[in-house]
Amino acid sequence: MPESPVCELSQGAAARGRCQCGGVRFEVHGPLRAVIYCHCAMCRRLNGHFAAATACAPAHLRLLSAQSLRWYASSETARRGFCGTCGSQLFWEPVHGGHISIWAGSLDTPTGLKASMHIFVAEKGDYYGIADGLPQWQGASPPDD
Repeated sequence: MPESPVCELSQGAAARGRCQCGGVRFEVHGPLRAVIYCHCAMCRRLNGHFAAATACAPAHLRLLSAQSLRWYASSETARRGFCGTCGSQLFWEPVHGGHISIWAGSLDTPTGLKASMHIFVAEKGDYYGIADGLPQWQGASPPDD
């Protein structure tokens, strides 16, 4: 089977991503935050393991295709975006709207991103360890992040 052609980023785009089936496609037209690993019970249940997310300003996220994008109000403080067709987890958006987190695995490579920390390690699964030397926070990251 021939390989799919690589899609070039549109003018000014920093990154491009999509769900597994392609029903949701997006670009980011601005800076991306370093990846944060979240070990909270909710992320682990929804992803099947801990989450790895970057983030951008909501105005920098441009949806190219969103016919299958669905939102789930996962708590009183945030909602999560996913593909209603293939089930891919894509976004986490707090109600304050200051940023939108993007699951790092949904981005096309190379991303150029690096991980910066682990959060909610007090809730991590008992079946794995964390030994990468990155800072670890028992709960959310410090308020200045």
